[in-house]
Amino acid sequence: MVLEEFYKLNNGQRIPKIALGTWQTPNDVAATAVAAAIDAGYRHIDTAIAYENEAGVGEGLKAALKATGIHRESVFITTKIPAEVKNYADAVRCIQESMDRLDAFHIDMMLIHAPRPWSEMASIAGNRYFNENIEVWKALEEAYEAGKIRAIGVSNFEIEDLNNIMAGGRVMPAVNQVRVHIGHVPTELIDFCEQNGILVEAYSPNATGRLIKVPKVCAMAERYNVSVPQLASRFVLQLGLLPLPKSVHEDRIRQNAKLDFEINSSDMAALLKIDGL
Repeated sequence: MVLEEFYKLNNGQRIPKIALGTWQTPNDVAATAVAAAIDAGYRHIDTAIAYENEAGVGEGLKAALKATGIHRESVFITTKIPAEVKNYADAVRCIQESMDRLDAFHIDMMLIHAPRPWSEMASIAGNRYFNENIEVWKALEEAYEAGKIRAIGVSNFEIEDLNNIMAGGRVMPAVNQVRVHIGHVPTELIDFCEQNGILVEAYSPNATGRLIKVPKVCAMAERYNVSVPQLASRFVLQLGLLPLPKSVHEDRIRQNAKLDFEINSSDMAALLKIDGL
């Protein structure tokens, strides 16, 4: 079962191959969704300070551990420093506050949410925040070396942003979490990460619901007797990436994790030809 499979990060840590995404999930709903996901067999939960639901994730995790009897070490929790935080002191504060909200002795992985503040991400020109990202990375490195965080990485980083971290930091990023789905596969970035031992995590693997409007995708999912989100996450897995499907409904949380089927090579090639989503 995919839920029982792992990737190995470049620092030797194991990371479950599929994660529950919690973007746009309020605290109370996050607590219920996380508990349902862990009961369904998920062992990887993705959150962020910007989602404003770390406390709910922590509450759901605690409830699930009590109900299932599994150990905290069996669940991998990822969170992220906000894109707007671009200095060492604020990054140190964010790390501690995340640990407090998650009510955790350690965080399994923490990422820089984006290389630039969100308001500037759409702009091609402008400040790249190279020096500032090194400051934030230094705070993550220190927390990692102190054992507070088990792995550190980035999100939404392009090749030049990654090169900056690799040149100016001591610790190689373990992951780069980026938007990847049928109709949007940044091949050059994925190849660069693979060549440098950086695992790519794919957020919005279902293209935030847009794939349901693509007849070719719907027809293929029906042929495999799976849902469109299942096909979408399986596509991501077969690219060697880690999908983060999101749902707050228990039945869909369970369905989204049933990925023990294989898309044949010709269908993968057809899906890779879809573009512009």
